[in-house]
Amino acid sequence: MDNGNSKIICVRKIISSFIAVFLLSGCQQETTPDKIPIKVVLVSMFEAGEDEDDRPGEFQYWVDRLPLPETIDFPLGYRDLRYNPETGVLGIVTGVGNTKAGVSIMALGTDPRFDLSKAYWMVAGISGVDPEDAPTGSAIWAEWIVDGDLCHEIDAREIPEDWSTGYIPLRHSKPYALPQPANKDVVVFKLNQGLVNWAYDLTKDISLPDNDEIRGMREQYTGYPAASMKPTIMKGDQLAASTYWHGKLLNDWANDWVDYWTEGQGNFVTSAMEEIGTFHALERLDAVGKVDKDRFLVLRTASNFTMQWPGITAQESLAGEKLSGKGYSAYLPSLEAAYLVGSPVISALTGGWEQYEGEMPK
Repeated sequence: MDNGNSKIICVRKIISSFIAVFLLSGCQQETTPDKIPIKVVLVSMFEAGEDEDDRPGEFQYWVDRLPLPETIDFPLGYRDLRYNPETGVLGIVTGVGNTKAGVSIMALGTDPRFDLSKAYWMVAGISGVDPEDAPTGSAIWAEWIVDGDLCHEIDAREIPEDWSTGYIPLRHSKPYALPQPANKDVVVFKLNQGLVNWAYDLTKDISLPDNDEIRGMREQYTGYPAASMKPTIMKGDQLAASTYWHGKLLNDWANDWVDYWTEGQGNFVTSAMEEIGTFHALERLDAVGKVDKDRFLVLRTASNFTMQWPGITAQESLAGEKLSGKGYSAYLPSLEAAYLVGSPVISALTGGWEQYEGEMPK
């Protein structure tokens, strides 16, 4: 009889425990706030001052015009987030360079306040542009992104005479050696072709701003027909390097480096500093189901050329565009172009969310 009572008491305790766990879990569900579902993340890299009402950086036109009216504290990030609850668009400023970009995107991707599992990500920022391919003021959708930092390097004053560069692929002993390293997937990424083509087709006929200052700069590039065109919208590939490089010889290297890593499929057009860090973070977040790395777009607009015009040195060109204090000749037109070309894509994604939440445009 005592043994029977013990069993009854034990069963009652187990049942009581299950009830307690059930009630506790129910209370937790009631008090835990729902995650904010995000449709599009707009990724900028820098802002010159405040988010509004001063000289703009990459972020300000989006805050003003999209708009992104609400500020959300983001202590793990470089700068507070901006958000539009009606459209489901979230804006982030990552900070400059691959390292800051990677840290900021990882911080956002693991933030428990947001559901980013269906979100599209669009980088919209300024860049250098190869005068062989496009004029300043242009807007370029990337198909390939290539890391320009992860390599071996020998100072240019010490490279063998028959080498064109001192940059060497990791685990090789000379430039552009074959076969390529087995782990090339940490250096080069091809973006979702269908999504890129869709964004390009949606925006390719948009008219971009032009002015006398950038026309005057373009005229200096004699012998470069693409540089003298009106600002255009195109597809072209990006070299992402936290080192701010400039000049004809490094421009040649950038073309060769992108050609090498993409096995001849890519063409260097824009030079920027962050996308490799951004994509590495998205790739790791995708691995645990927090984001979809295939929903990633890169739009770069050309604020300056990546090399000097004929008749001046690389140092003079760099000092004139970057170090003079005047800023890039196409700085404001390139910011305008980023918004003009990027905003219709965001509007299409959010406006067609009933379809695009589950199925990517193509």
